[in-house]
Amino acid sequence: MGEFWPVADVLAHLAGRWRVARTVRDLASGDEGFFEGTTLFSPFPGGGLLHEESGTFTWQGVARPAERTLRFLPGGSPGTADVRFADGRPFHHLDLTGGHHVADHPCAADLYRGEFTVRDADHWRTVWRVGGPAKDLVLTTDYAREG
Repeated sequence: MGEFWPVADVLAHLAGRWRVARTVRDLASGDEGFFEGTTLFSPFPGGGLLHEESGTFTWQGVARPAERTLRFLPGGSPGTADVRFADGRPFHHLDLTGGHHVADHPCAADLYRGEFTVRDADHWRTVWRVGGPAKDLVLTTDYAREG
């Protein structure tokens, strides 16, 4: 088996519940935070998946509840998805047919560059590098399928 695990149908692959472990590193200050929780990919009305993440984010020793919601809509082919924010604004394209994808998302003066790697049927990782005038971050998230 190679380094990447190709995904023929990204929405079918992601459907279900995943354990989430994320590190957030501020490269400028050296601070590091952690998120632990779950992500549920459930059917979205009209097609696609609703991505609902919830858990606890710890930053500088303070733990707080954290959550986010995204929409994973069908892309042009089964191995792809159109990822959008909860309010429907575009976030990025996702193509996992080769098991690996790099996506860019400009946000005001910052650039978010995400690298997606599927390791096997039950594990995948995202690494987002955020750079801009006020941000210099690396967010690494590991997903492990539950059940």
